[in-house]
Amino acid sequence: MPRRRTSSSSSSTGSTSGSTTGTTTGAAAAPRNRTPQPVRIRRRSFGDFVKAFFAFLALAVLLVGVPGALATQIGWPLPDGVPSFDWLQQEITVQTFLNILTVIVWLAWAQFTACVLVEMKAALSGVGVPGRVPGAGPSQLLARQLVAALLLVGATAASFTPGLSQLGNSYDANQKPTVAAAQATPGLFAQQQEQASGAAAALAEQASHAAAHADAGGSTAQQGDTKFYRIQPPEGRHHDSLWEIAQRHLGDGRRYKEIFELNKDRVQPDGSKLSEASLIRPGWIMEMPGDARGGDLVEMPDAAPNVSPDVQQQISDYALTGDHAQGAGAQGGSGHAHGGGATQVSVPEQRRPAHDTGHQQATAVGAESDSSFGLPEALLTAPLLAAGLLGALGRRRRQALWQSAFGSVGGRRGMEPPTPTGDAQDVQDALLVGADPEGVRLLDRSLRGLAASLAEESRALPVVYAAWLSNGDLHLQLAQPAGKPPAPWQQGQDQTFWMLSRTDAERYEDVDTAAPYPGLVSLGTMDDSRLLLNLEAVPGIVSLSGREADRAAVFASVAAELATNGWSDRMTITLVGFGEDLTPLAPNRIRHLEDVEALVETMEAETRQRRGALGAAGHDSVLTGRTGPAQHTRWAPHLVLLAAQPSAEDAVKLAELAADAGRLGIGYLVGSETGDLPGAAWEMEITAQGKLLARLLGLELDAQLLPAAQQRAVVELFVEADPERETDGPASTPPFLVDISEQGRPAVYARLVGPYEIIGLDNPDGERSALLHEALALLLLHREGVHPRVLSSALWPRGVTDDVRSALLDRLHDWLGTDPDGTPRLATDGSGRLTLAKTVVSDLDVLRSLYHEATQGRGVDSRAVRGRLLTDALVLVRGPLLADRPEGRYRWLTHEIVDAQLPLLVADTGLALCEFHMEKDRAEKAIEALQAALRTAPADERLWHELLRATHATGDTDRLTALATDLIGRSGARGLPPRTEALLDELLPTWRDAIAAVG
Repeated sequence: MPRRRTSSSSSSTGSTSGSTTGTTTGAAAAPRNRTPQPVRIRRRSFGDFVKAFFAFLALAVLLVGVPGALATQIGWPLPDGVPSFDWLQQEITVQTFLNILTVIVWLAWAQFTACVLVEMKAALSGVGVPGRVPGAGPSQLLARQLVAALLLVGATAASFTPGLSQLGNSYDANQKPTVAAAQATPGLFAQQQEQASGAAAALAEQASHAAAHADAGGSTAQQGDTKFYRIQPPEGRHHDSLWEIAQRHLGDGRRYKEIFELNKDRVQPDGSKLSEASLIRPGWIMEMPGDARGGDLVEMPDAAPNVSPDVQQQISDYALTGDHAQGAGAQGGSGHAHGGGATQVSVPEQRRPAHDTGHQQATAVGAESDSSFGLPEALLTAPLLAAGLLGALGRRRRQALWQSAFGSVGGRRGMEPPTPTGDAQDVQDALLVGADPEGVRLLDRSLRGLAASLAEESRALPVVYAAWLSNGDLHLQLAQPAGKPPAPWQQGQDQTFWMLSRTDAERYEDVDTAAPYPGLVSLGTMDDSRLLLNLEAVPGIVSLSGREADRAAVFASVAAELATNGWSDRMTITLVGFGEDLTPLAPNRIRHLEDVEALVETMEAETRQRRGALGAAGHDSVLTGRTGPAQHTRWAPHLVLLAAQPSAEDAVKLAELAADAGRLGIGYLVGSETGDLPGAAWEMEITAQGKLLARLLGLELDAQLLPAAQQRAVVELFVEADPERETDGPASTPPFLVDISEQGRPAVYARLVGPYEIIGLDNPDGERSALLHEALALLLLHREGVHPRVLSSALWPRGVTDDVRSALLDRLHDWLGTDPDGTPRLATDGSGRLTLAKTVVSDLDVLRSLYHEATQGRGVDSRAVRGRLLTDALVLVRGPLLADRPEGRYRWLTHEIVDAQLPLLVADTGLALCEFHMEKDRAEKAIEALQAALRTAPADERLWHELLRATHATGDTDRLTALATDLIGRSGARGLPPRTEALLDELLPTWRDAIAAVG
């Protein structure tokens, strides 16, 4: 009867989880990831005996021949007695060099002998994986291979765990389970052994095929030598993946695609089908390629007494589906294939509504990815990072404006922020195109809304490992089932997924609760899904391997997003050995340490402090401190980013600190040159092609990066906007000055300050009028030029095709027309940006020019000219910017600082005109100017102060009391600002009693 073989996942009882560091770290060992099963000893082949013979010869030569040759040919290299100081002054001869080399060889032999003894003891005692001999990496690897080959034909080979399939693994295998073989690199002897073993396996497969064919009368309906693998339930935090199955049984994780193709769309025992390589379920059966092998193979069905009859029947039934499934593979998989918890971080089911109301910004970017016009793709495809950077940059620029206006006499230093150029300008444009502020807002509201709902039900926050943004929906992947989610959240593909549709998320409003998961950070995308990993929830260290430059781009992206994201309240980000120049992004969040020694000292103290604080507060983890009555404590996360690989000693210390980090709200992302890091709970690799691989999790992402050039340009933008930065000169010139004389009458005049009006152009047809008006407004507010992609992303935030954008630009060009000399009023500069002719101006351009001329031009030397210019400027102010803009349009204004510039400019104009009138004691004229300015800048405290002084100058106490009463009413529960109270005490000492009397 033909026999089938099945590989039943098992693990050595002596192996520990990859997230622990063994006994040296003091960290608790993670639960075993597989249940041990007895295996039948396979018959030894002639090749096994040949390998054992050569292994015996090699060991004999290395253990006996080397010391024998040294003793007989060279002798004892060290002096017989204690040498005198004269020995140091003797001439160095050839014999001296030979003696030194002999000592080195003796030491190497002693170390190798110790390795052989350790490996032999571990193999014969059956403890699984041996201890590590200090500094003996290659030596211990060689010893392991030779001992394994020698014992391959011995009676004890059955107990040699983690199995002969692991020959050639690195000497650090004691820190990884058997299933983590994807992290090991076979050595020379291991490659030879695997080649020989593969050849023997291939011959055995051919013989089995022939026998099966003969027994079945030539039928191929039953593949007698087909091997199967049954996915076992996860234990602890480890889950199986096709990559590590291929690594363990085929010798190369990249062959996971062969396993996927063999099993794609075949009906599994639970009725579902395999449709994605990253999504497998416990209990599923995998047909394996013919050369699959491994120490845990058993033969089916009669030679496997420990495999239940039900499993045997499942495997037999599954084998019969092979030919049919392979022929019907084009029919597609079932939706049930998603989920199952077979990996720790898996892709959620994607809900595709009939009408896509929630397209992510990534889709919008993708629609124009073929025409990036030279803008940095890294920021175009990072909508959450771009939104965070753009929002932080806007806040920084507003802060500079306000600090300039309120912190100095005249206050004009920051009125016109410097216009970026070169790479900084390209990066700013990429941020404008790539940013998805609406997505950030919905993510923040959704997470806070979830926290508030759980608090109302007196439920703790579940531990969230990751979040996926997929087609507008938000999926949270929990560490373990946490019951039914609160409405409007729904349970996802299984009990470890909570899902919120974008439609439901849009119903959320701002709530006053702490950010529940501030440690979420984007890592990259898979298909249409964006992964955010919760760094503070990882049960250990997250390691990142790859080339130094590639790792640096990932670390910079993570640091920048954590520092500026919109879904956290506050946190500490510690950058070690890199990123000192990133501090300007968020000086209150980012701190920099020079080396690992300083980091260990700092984190040891903070770990002790957090443990004590949690104990004193009666919380199990920081999550219980973020909801309910204790949420005021906030429990802000501390995320550590260490780009360079630490030394072995420092790595062990970090592993000890990270063992309990998830509970304390501390996360560690550590760089590694080899991917072999003690205490690493999750291991990732960044490739030169920009792929972020997490093989044991079954993930392959298009990584989110911030390369060095873009990083420098981003930092330059923030440094230029620093309110504390020294500038050359007391004032700045507007980017565009208008000829305010009678001869400078424009051909096209747009009124933006107040209701939007255009003079000098025919009104376009109704369907396109709104788009053309909005495009012209954007161009008028950016006289330095607008990138075509910035324009299109402003008008169509969810994306647009190239032909639609080109058609709009053609219509805009035709609508604006040409000047009398034939010059087009819409042109393209040398960098490809759209610019307007000087004959197209706005009232904001005129307002800036009038104020500039009054305070820095002709008005400086002529009082009459200054008064006329300031009066003309204030007449232009008819209300806020674009006061009647339609609902849902002009959303790009949220990225601008003109909403802060215009009120300050109007206030400065009103103050200057007030000063002009008060010089001649014209208090009523001064009051009139201030009231005109207050209609556009009602929150400017400077205007109210001057209004109080001008009113006091009239000598009307009742009028001053009425003004004070009005100010108190406007201030609300916050009360009057301290400086306003002090001014009232000076001007009207009895104001409190007077206001109380009025009631």
